[in-house]
Amino acid sequence: MVYRYESDEDAFEGRPRPGSELATIGDAGPAHTGPSPSRFPMPTLPRAARPAPPAPPPGPTPSRSAPPFSPPATRAAATTQPLDLPRNRRAQEPGRSGGRFWQVLVGGAAVLVLLALCGLAGAALLPDGTSQPQGTPSLPAAAPSPSHTERQDIDSRDTDRAPLTAKEVFSGRKLTIGDGEEPYAVLKTQSSASCPTAATGEVADLLVQLGCNQVVRATLRSPDEEHLLTAGLFNLTDVATAQRVRDRLRELLDGREGRFRGMPAGDATEALTDAPSRVGWQVRGHYLAYCLVVRADGKPVKAGDPKVREVLYDLIELHLDNKVLERRATGGSTGQATASPGGTD
Repeated sequence: MVYRYESDEDAFEGRPRPGSELATIGDAGPAHTGPSPSRFPMPTLPRAARPAPPAPPPGPTPSRSAPPFSPPATRAAATTQPLDLPRNRRAQEPGRSGGRFWQVLVGGAAVLVLLALCGLAGAALLPDGTSQPQGTPSLPAAAPSPSHTERQDIDSRDTDRAPLTAKEVFSGRKLTIGDGEEPYAVLKTQSSASCPTAATGEVADLLVQLGCNQVVRATLRSPDEEHLLTAGLFNLTDVATAQRVRDRLRELLDGREGRFRGMPAGDATEALTDAPSRVGWQVRGHYLAYCLVVRADGKPVKAGDPKVREVLYDLIELHLDNKVLERRATGGSTGQATASPGGTD
């Protein structure tokens, strides 16, 4: 942002806006598959001794050529097979599978009855009969943001009708820009319906021609007491006319065809009327903010003086724009005491 200047020294340029390391677990080896070995291995029964052949029935004496009697081979082989008595016994138990079927059936019926009761209880809790998903409680509707509903258009006097007041722009005897900073001393404030009160020559005429109907200004002393300043706001018709004044001012000041007036505030403030000064201005909405700075001892202001640049930035950018006009744009000026535009505070 560039602040213009009144004298023939260099222009002032304002300073910019104060705007996994993861541990990897090793493989535990292949998992055991297949059935686990039995903890109780089935013993192998000893081979049964061959039974003695039964005595032949009484009768005729067999022929000597007949072979002796021998038991079937299948019986001897059968005695070597392991016995699986528990399995055979389980297979022979009657009615076991039928009892388990009835247990499953009765348990399922009980679950269905419980679910039905829960559904009836939930419906009783909703008097209007509507259902609502579990685990998703209804939330109250969010209230609209005050900054959106109360924001005011300050681009025109048609939408920003309330006049400025000295109390709104300079509310006390001290003006603190930031927390922990030394304040500016407010020596005098003024609200006037005559814009030429704060300007001379072609600058005053330009303000009148483009519809300026009010100026609110104040004289202050810097925290170091080395500088005096007059700062304020001009109330113009709309943003377009305010921008026309802004663009024309540089030409008028360069040609010495007019200037902003400093406002004396008693003893030791005469430098505001005749000492060389630095001046800056800026537009927001239908307002033109300005500030004029002189040395309290009346000496010329040096080009690039950092203290002067700081004063211009503090008053135009931080106070008049970011505080006063921002508060008005968000509706913060509502309810403030209104003074007559021609009055002096």
